[in-house]
Amino acid sequence: MMLEQKEIQHRLSELDGWRLEGNMITRQFVFHDFREAMKFANKTAEIAEENDHHPDMLISYNKVELSLTTHDEGGLTEMDFDMAEKIDRLKKA
Repeated sequence: MMLEQKEIQHRLSELDGWRLEGNMITRQFVFHDFREAMKFANKTAEIAEENDHHPDMLISYNKVELSLTTHDEGGLTEMDFDMAEKIDRLKKA
């Protein structure tokens, strides 16, 4: 179920570095080099497969930009914020 704007803002305030863009949340992760960026992208892909919830991903040398939305619902759901939290834990690991 799509989240109300108030809940979206609340959940977004609990995340570090994520921003609202239209009906999705996005974050850019910066790494030392391309190899590190690809390791992160591949780990993110594994989590996405496990959760059957896949972010849009843009890789540019040492940067990985991720965007999350629930296409089936036409906007943001709890699934998007849960996935953002899992991705953030990857970066900290």
